[in-house]
Formats: sequence, structure tokens, C-alpha cells
Amino acid sequence: MKEKEAIEYLDLKSLVPFRNHPFKLRNGEEKEQLLKSIKAQGTIEPLIVRPLSESEYEVISGHRRLEICKELGMEKIPVIVRNLSDEQAVSMMVDANLHRNNILPSERAFAYKMKWEAIRKQGQRTDLTLSQVATKYRSDERIANEFGIGKDTLHRYIRLTYLIPELLEMVDKGRIALTPAVELSYLTHEEQHLLLNEIEYADATPSLSQAQRLRGFSRQGRLTADVIFAVMSEEKANQKEQIRFPKEEIQKYFPKSYTGKDMQNTILKLLEKWQRQRERNAKEER
Repeated sequence: MKEKEAIEYLDLKSLVPFRNHPFKLRNGEEKEQLLKSIKAQGTIEPLIVRPLSESEYEVISGHRRLEICKELGMEKIPVIVRNLSDEQAVSMMVDANLHRNNILPSERAFAYKMKWEAIRKQGQRTDLTLSQVATKYRSDERIANEFGIGKDTLHRYIRLTYLIPELLEMVDKGRIALTPAVELSYLTHEEQHLLLNEIEYADATPSLSQAQRLRGFSRQGRLTADVIFAVMSEEKANQKEQIRFPKEEIQKYFPKSYTGKDMQNTILKLLEKWQRQRERNAKEER
């Protein structure tokens, strides 16, 4: 029988979050329920931590419980201390969080990447002692099997980590679908920023076909702001006809701080004012 691990009580001040923790601490019903539970009964389930020094410990599992205890003004919290390598700590942190509900694509992407890199590092150190057959069991296959997904799906999520934060946030919010986002991840960061400007100006995101074309132009070294504008101006299937202007043609009429949406709203207000003026003039002429 496995020996039960000892529970210790540590000062909250001695605990630090996991380095580059990919999971966001969001407010919501789930947090409220946990807060009520801890307020009524205390922290029943201990945190898992590892020592960084004699006086500092890194949280592996239990970040939400830690934050709630801080909010409630508690001083100590129950923990289980484990001596873990960096790779073991990453694997345990990811495993402890991926079971949560409503995980964002960005969280899944960075979690998969962190675990993939950790397993690869472990493999590099053990390759000399493993049999040749065992070393062929690739890290991506292992992770995919653990989480019940295909290798292609795993690599698609990992590709999302190459997106600039603004585009990745659009994936999280559902404005850009996973497959087009993967295509866009192959653009350089400079090209992605050019695309972001066009998305904000046109208030439209690329379809899969458009994303594939943008990637193709990028691969050829031909992706410029003008090319992005041309590709994004193409009419999508089932899309109503739109009237578009190059941003440079109208930018001079607006403050530099104005986004594409700000310009659009201002133009619509001016058109409404113009329409009312036309209606008044028409009445006066009768």
C-alpha cells in the first residue's frame, strides 16, 4: 500500500505561482462555489508544492485555492511537499489543470507545449538507458494518448503558441476558428501585426481559404499590407457585398488613435446626419 503523504501547513507568503503558468484564474460561478466552500470549511484538499529554497515553495496544483485563501485573508494553507524535477513539475501541473471545464484554446495550447517539451527533455536524458524500441515511442504520441486526442490535433494546438497575443485572444473569443488560426501561425510576427491592423480596420477575420492564401504569400516572401488588404477584400461565401476603402485613403481625416471601428462609427454618424439634412431639404422644397 502506498504510504500516505504528510500534510504540512505553510505561510501563504512562502508560496509562489508556477513559472509561466498557462491557466488563467478567471472569475465566475466555479470560483464563487469554491470560495463559499473554503469560507465555510477551510481548504480541505491540500495544495501540491515543491521546494525552491528553504523558505520558498512553488505551487504545482492549487492556484485557485491559493488565490481564494489570499482574498479571505488566511495566513496558512495545507500543502503536500514533493521533490520534483522541472520536467516532473510541468507534467504534474498540466495534468492537474487540463481536467477543468471551459479551458481556453490558448491555455490548452501552452499546456500541451509545456508538457511536450518536458517529456522531450526527459527522453533526451534517458535515451542512453532505454532500449531502441522504447525511444521510438515519441513524446507527441504519448501526450496525444494521455489526453485522448490525435497527434495532428496536438500539433495544431501547439502551433497556436506562435500567434501574437492579440490574434490568440481572438481565437479564445471564437472570432478566429482553430484551423485558420493554425495557418496564420506560420506568418511572421511582423506580418501578423499587419494582418491585425486590417482585421481591426475591416472588423472581419480571415476564412480558412484566406488564411491559407496569406500563408502562401508569406512563404513566398510577398506578404505586404497591400496583399493582405487584397486578400481580405475578397468576398467570402454567403457574404453580402461590402464597400471598402484602403485605410490610407481615409486615415488622414481621423486622429491617429482611431481604430478601424472608430472610423466606421464616425462615418456612419456623419452619414446619418447627412441623411437627416437631405430629408429636411426635401421637405422645404415641397
